[in-house]
Amino acid sequence: MLSNVEILACMQLAFGLRIVIDREECFSQKVEYDWDTVRASFVVLKYDSSWQTDHGVDLVVTGPDGNQIQDIRDKTTDKFDFVAHKKGVYKFCFTNRSPYHESIDFDVFVGHFTYYDEHAKDEHLKPLLEQIEKVADALHNIEFEQHWLEAQTERQAIINEAMSKRAIHKALVESSALVAASVLQIYFMKRMFERKLSVVRV
Repeated sequence: MLSNVEILACMQLAFGLRIVIDREECFSQKVEYDWDTVRASFVVLKYDSSWQTDHGVDLVVTGPDGNQIQDIRDKTTDKFDFVAHKKGVYKFCFTNRSPYHESIDFDVFVGHFTYYDEHAKDEHLKPLLEQIEKVADALHNIEFEQHWLEAQTERQAIINEAMSKRAIHKALVESSALVAASVLQIYFMKRMFERKLSVVRV
């Protein structure tokens, strides 16, 4: 028996960027349909100076009518999603308040679901299609999470490398100071013994 079935299709728009920010950088993403889902993530990877403290960045997301959707302050990493109630251009503006250039991994994904009416012979086709669509969406979520985790891992590796360099530098400075102190101590002891010997001789 023929039945009327809604077939669910998914259109996905995504981009990933690796950017270096001095003060402020803005990026735009066009959303084609009302009620699309927008997902975004960012990770601050590294800085111009390996000696600075752990500075974050600000991110403000605004909609087509200028309304503020997200306001993230002083974060080194974050991920979020929102429903675009209105189609149009959405702006993502990063602000770097530190005196250093910062390298950022930025990822945006827009998902759109469309329903089509088609005839099908099997009345169980609709649940199957719904399950397929759920699996497809779950797979993209895994890919999105994986990209975010890879950026997090890269950031941690950079931090560890910077800390290792600091530890080596500190050890070298401490060793140099210890050697200098030892040399001074030997010098003063030698002078002291020379004075004692001269006194004894007199």
